[in-house]
Amino acid sequence: MAALSAWFWNERFWLPHNVTWADLADPAPGVEYPKAGHLFSALPLALGIFAVRILFERFIAGPCASFLQIQTELSRRAQPNAVLEKVFTSITKSPDSRHLEGLSKQLDWDVRKVQRWFRHRRNQDKPSTRTKFCESMWRFTFYLYIFTYGIHFLWQSPWMWDTRQCWYNYPYQVLTSGLYYYYVTELSFYWSLMFSQFTDIKRKDFLIMFIHHLATISLISFSYVNNMLRVGSLVMCVHDSSDFLLEAAKLANYAKYQRLCDFLFVVFGILFFWTRLIIYPFWILNTTLFESWDIIGPYPSWWLFNILLLVLQVLHIIWSYLIARIAFKAIMRGKVSKDDRSDIESSSEEETETTSKERLKTAARRHLASPRGENGTNGHFGSKSWSQNHSDW
Repeated sequence: MAALSAWFWNERFWLPHNVTWADLADPAPGVEYPKAGHLFSALPLALGIFAVRILFERFIAGPCASFLQIQTELSRRAQPNAVLEKVFTSITKSPDSRHLEGLSKQLDWDVRKVQRWFRHRRNQDKPSTRTKFCESMWRFTFYLYIFTYGIHFLWQSPWMWDTRQCWYNYPYQVLTSGLYYYYVTELSFYWSLMFSQFTDIKRKDFLIMFIHHLATISLISFSYVNNMLRVGSLVMCVHDSSDFLLEAAKLANYAKYQRLCDFLFVVFGILFFWTRLIIYPFWILNTTLFESWDIIGPYPSWWLFNILLLVLQVLHIIWSYLIARIAFKAIMRGKVSKDDRSDIESSSEEETETTSKERLKTAARRHLASPRGENGTNGHFGSKSWSQNHSDW
């Protein structure tokens, strides 16, 4: 273990040239530098945040949902069936036509009945609008709080106005109580999201968000141990600036205030593009790549830190494209798309889909039989059911 620890905490990797851990171990009286051991305090704080969240959703978000008349929908439960339950839990939750036909013959059920059973069974595991409202209200509250705190703290910090201050006298930069609180609170929140993701709403992007939370925790921890807290605080503030607006748009959507939802989503999109595609690369990456190179020079962990920040910029570009696509579809349809990652499926949607498939088969046969193939589809490909798409938030 000693050899492994010595390899992991190799000074040649973590610290600039001619700097050792011993140089940072015993600062002057009243002076504190970041230490890896400080990060352990985030774990019990994460459990505390998780407990506060439970109380918040029950005693604050719940009554707000009731005031807005957001109730728990009652979904129809699937009738017990051992064969279908085994398929649902071990093979697929959304069987294709081949599986549906096989199960129909095995159970002597109509294909539509088997399809309906799977729809009801999927809906049993999906949360109500009220549950999603309470979760979004908690995130909105935290994101708004931490962004407000971050702006207030950084407004008084010299590196907010001159990013070169992030690197002067590095790594001998004193850890202040405000910076410590900012970092540990952010880290604790993302640890709480890691814990709660297994009990939260199960969405299609579960794995993506799990990786996102893990990457966020790694970046925060890495920059803390490396005493890159000043530039790290700028990165956190930039990312916190638009998150609360997205959650606010979701709240308006769940409460069926569509115009407010559309307005908030537009503001969110503009702020997201501004912070991720302009401020982040031309302000944050400029100082981590170029100003730091001039002042302290590169070293191994410097390269890793900047590679991770560049990967984050690639993700910003991808997310910006997805947001722009949602906005474009919203303009075409006249409203922002709903968050369908965990919405309850309706029988009309599924039956419409089934009917559309049947019509497609009929249209294809007509197309082959028609002397003028371009008219053989009878307009079904241009119907709303084919052009309508739902995007994820």
